[in-house]
Amino acid sequence: MSPYPMRDGTHSSSHSSASGGAASNGTASATRHVMLVDDHPVVRQGLMRLVNLETDLVVTGEASSAEEALALLDEQTFDLAVVDITLEGVSGLELVRQIRSQHEGLLVLVLSMHHERFYAERALRAGAQGYVMKQRAPDVIIDAIRRVLEGDLYLSEELSDDLLRRAVEGRAEASTNPAEVLSDRELEVLQLIGQGVRTRDIAEQLTLSIKTIESYRANIKRKLDLQNATELAHYAFAWYQATSDPNNADVPVPPSERAE
Repeated sequence: MSPYPMRDGTHSSSHSSASGGAASNGTASATRHVMLVDDHPVVRQGLMRLVNLETDLVVTGEASSAEEALALLDEQTFDLAVVDITLEGVSGLELVRQIRSQHEGLLVLVLSMHHERFYAERALRAGAQGYVMKQRAPDVIIDAIRRVLEGDLYLSEELSDDLLRRAVEGRAEASTNPAEVLSDRELEVLQLIGQGVRTRDIAEQLTLSIKTIESYRANIKRKLDLQNATELAHYAFAWYQATSDPNNADVPVPPSERAE
């Protein structure tokens, strides 16, 4: 059985976006305070307008990075954090994990351009209470926010069905789906390789040593059955293209599994 309950379903630095940053613990009709974490100001502004149209929801804080979000959480209290996966520096998944360890009572909804098949289950394992794609209709996004605030875990109906099917059928053989076999950090490195970022620059961006990045590269090749650096580069590019298309749910096939 799936471990998850199934449900159908503007400034570059962190700051308070409205007065009264303390979250309410009162009745269900009390105003709920939301923090937005996204590295695109236009996206944050659009989300703020959408959320603030609701009479019982208000955005009271914004951040463009994980570091800014954590600093803001030390100053204010929120009911919900809406977090993007793709952030500069520390990833959204790592931010979710840090929120879970440092701010246990804060609910988290991941809102991402990436198709849910690639990252939703991983986000829940990191500690999020829901995952919704940015291309969903505004009312679906608001519904996801409300479901999480009500204490539910939010996933789309399609993904819920897929998780249930996989739980029932099990896995007959070892997977080479990066979303299933790679660690969060390995997946992050794969994504950066696919963007054409050099090993030295990946190390700098993730504040890790070059030796550590080389170790991640070796792990990725082993887990995905990639024979050399060329196959890794080609597959990483295919993965980046696939996950950057919000309408695509197909996982690139490693060279070892392609038909002759």
